[in-house]
Amino acid sequence: MREILTGVGPFRHANVRLYAFFTIFYNARAYYPIFAILFLDLGLSREQFLTLNAVWAAAIFLLEVPSGALADTIGRKKLLVAAGAMMTVEMALLLFAPQNGGWGLLLMVFANRLLSGASEASASGADQALAYDTLQEKGEEDQWDGVLASVMTFRSAAYFTAMILGSLLYDPSVLAKVIPALGDLEKSLTLRLPIALVFLQGIACFFFALRMRDIETDDEERPSLKKAFRTTLSAGRWVITTPLALMVVLGGVLADSFARTFATLTSDYFRFIQLPEWLFGFLGATFAITGIFIPKIAKSLSQRFTPRAHLLIIVCWSAGALILLGQAWPWWGIIPAILTMAVLSWTDFLTSRELNKIAASSQRATILSVKGLIFNLGYGLASLSFAGAVAGFQQNGQSKDEAFHSTLLWQPALLAILIVIFALWSRRIPQPAREA
Repeated sequence: MREILTGVGPFRHANVRLYAFFTIFYNARAYYPIFAILFLDLGLSREQFLTLNAVWAAAIFLLEVPSGALADTIGRKKLLVAAGAMMTVEMALLLFAPQNGGWGLLLMVFANRLLSGASEASASGADQALAYDTLQEKGEEDQWDGVLASVMTFRSAAYFTAMILGSLLYDPSVLAKVIPALGDLEKSLTLRLPIALVFLQGIACFFFALRMRDIETDDEERPSLKKAFRTTLSAGRWVITTPLALMVVLGGVLADSFARTFATLTSDYFRFIQLPEWLFGFLGATFAITGIFIPKIAKSLSQRFTPRAHLLIIVCWSAGALILLGQAWPWWGIIPAILTMAVLSWTDFLTSRELNKIAASSQRATILSVKGLIFNLGYGLASLSFAGAVAGFQQNGQSKDEAFHSTLLWQPALLAILIVIFALWSRRIPQPAREA
């Protein structure tokens, strides 16, 4: 983290340093520990909340690869500027959305989810590609592993801080105890405070992106949408026809989709295992602590194992954590939750590392966006399967809590079947030599 703040090593390059700040401010959002509760307190029903999240996933799915192709043709910087601008507007919509405002609230939150998905798609891949190209231009691409590890460690520390702030700002009773001078505050006010903080982060991201510099290439053609779509098709074909890249993406999506589905449901899970709501933000901060150590562990494992072996370690870890989650131990259920959340940063490190190593610079952002698209598709399918299982168990006479628990118990069995299929399919894919 000190390297980023002082601008030494690879972070002496402005693009690399700004990439670090951009991704930290973009991803460490204070409303994450109370995400579902926030929308429900604004006046949405659970069904509306889930439907709007589907809109968010659909926006990312439809825009992920085209935005990556545009980043490779019109420039990474322009996409990052757009991402920062949309993040600012999406948070402004939540900040001023009328509580229990009926159709007005629904339309504003619908626009929020659309812009959020579009912003995620614009930022995905372009930030890393711009930083990596900067190192490559300087002949320092061998320092990318260190950059990734440092940035992910710093991001986890920022996430830790954001989780604590989010939980304190959201709960009026806790906020009154921490800052007695504020007196008694209305929940209608405090639920906006985490949103206001993320709104300021969006403004910061916009200005970080404005200060970045696109890396020029000698064979750069005049940007066009036609070229963007050609790049999209070419990158998709490359991922499908390059066995190592396809293995990295499919193995990553196995681990990521189930872990991300749980991440969406953490507040429901914590309530199910009888945790008080004021604790949710502190648990989110605990998850961030694991993210500080995971990149270092992942870097070491990447140097000792082939990508296939490393992927199998991750997906087996994920399956084991899901089995423990299904036990739903009161309070002790926090431990498997931590193990499951660790999968997210672990998978992100490995897949980013391997794809950046084998992708050509001219298609790097698009290929990383293809990965993002497949990951979001996997997340959507995993979420739908979870929702379908809950509905099925309820139709068989189980209560909502019983159906939720039964689905937690059923989920790892599905993942185990997919792991076996992946292991058998990937065993014939040639692996790069392990690093010394």
